[in-house]
Amino acid sequence: MSAWDVLLWGVLPYVAVAVLVVGTIWRYRYDKFGWTTRSSELYESRLLRIGSPLFHFGLLVVVIGHVIGLLIPRSWTSAVGLSPTAYHVQALTLGGVAGFCTLVGVGILVYRRRTTGPVFSATTRNDKSMYVVLVAALVAGLATTLLGAMGGDEHDYRETVSPWFRSLFVLQPDVARMADAGLAFHIHTLIGMALFAIWPFTRLVHAFTAPLNYLFRPYIVYRSRATGPAARPRRRGWEDVGSR
Repeated sequence: MSAWDVLLWGVLPYVAVAVLVVGTIWRYRYDKFGWTTRSSELYESRLLRIGSPLFHFGLLVVVIGHVIGLLIPRSWTSAVGLSPTAYHVQALTLGGVAGFCTLVGVGILVYRRRTTGPVFSATTRNDKSMYVVLVAALVAGLATTLLGAMGGDEHDYRETVSPWFRSLFVLQPDVARMADAGLAFHIHTLIGMALFAIWPFTRLVHAFTAPLNYLFRPYIVYRSRATGPAARPRRRGWEDVGSR
């Protein structure tokens, strides 16, 4: 274990998280009006209707897969009767399909943004960089999914990446475990940390917004003028306002 390993897998993850948290707070305090996806549906909707569901629903499955793969130990899945072979099959099937759909979806969205003039004009430099990092993370993720599905100690991320990831939460990073992971897993992890570090400064920040106020807002009551004190006799449309 070298000093580089300690820096990359023992220090850099906390730096990325610090940038994510502090950057999000800063963005919320000083750029509330920019806390938006800057919707461009008015300029083009055909490609958006295809690419957006592919990207968002695919990404949702990818996130769920990461939660299962990184946070749930092997002993837990074995205890419920899920064998390593069955785990790798479902990881390859669901993870591969979800990752491919997400990659196709973001590809359509990038193509739409690049070929539609008004949409491209509304794209900031930070967002352009975000798309590059996001696509790189998806490609690297698909590569690690395929490697993980092959099995073998050298590709079993549940023996290296997962224990390291869980160790970060208790502030005792297991650097040696992550250092033993394959190169593809190192690349994917580094790109992932870069994505989280730039997250607050791009349109991705809207993912942290949830319309919780709708749950507690008062009812909107609509009253009809047909009855009650506000009622008034109907008049013909061609009559003057002052006519009776």
